[in-house]
Amino acid sequence: MTTKTLPIARTDASHPGDARETSYSISALAKEFGITTRTIRFYESRGLISPQRIGTTRRYSKRDRARLILILRGRNLGFTVEDVSEYLSLYDSDPGQLAQTRLLLDKVTTAVGELETKRRDIERSLTDLNEIRARCEAHLKKGA
Repeated sequence: MTTKTLPIARTDASHPGDARETSYSISALAKEFGITTRTIRFYESRGLISPQRIGTTRRYSKRDRARLILILRGRNLGFTVEDVSEYLSLYDSDPGQLAQTRLLLDKVTTAVGELETKRRDIERSLTDLNEIRARCEAHLKKGA
C-alpha cells in the first residue's frame, strides 16, 4: 500500500468559510491504494464508505479515504468485512472511542490467539517434514 495522496480539489459552495475541500475520485483512490475500483464499490455497497454522488460520478471525502485506510488495514490483518463494519459503526457512535477500543482489543486478542495456534501447527508440520526429508535423504545415500 502506498502513502501517495492523489487529491482532486473542488470548491465547496455549501461551506462559504472553506475556500477548498479535498475530494477524491474512485480511480485516484484505487490507484493510491493499489486496489480495483470494484473493490471500492464493494465497500460502498456494504455501507462502509459513502461517497457523494454527482450524477454517476462518485466523489470521496477525506473521511471516506480515512475509512478506506481502516478497512484495508483491517482486511489485511484478517478481519472480516463484518468485523470492520462493526468497528466503523462504533467509531461513528462512540465519541470517546471506548466501545470501539474494547471491540478492537477483543478482536485483536482473538486474532493473536488464532495466529499463535497456526504458528504452533506450522512449526509442528515443519518439524515432521524436516524429519521425513532427513530420512529420505539418508535412505537415498544408503542406496546409492
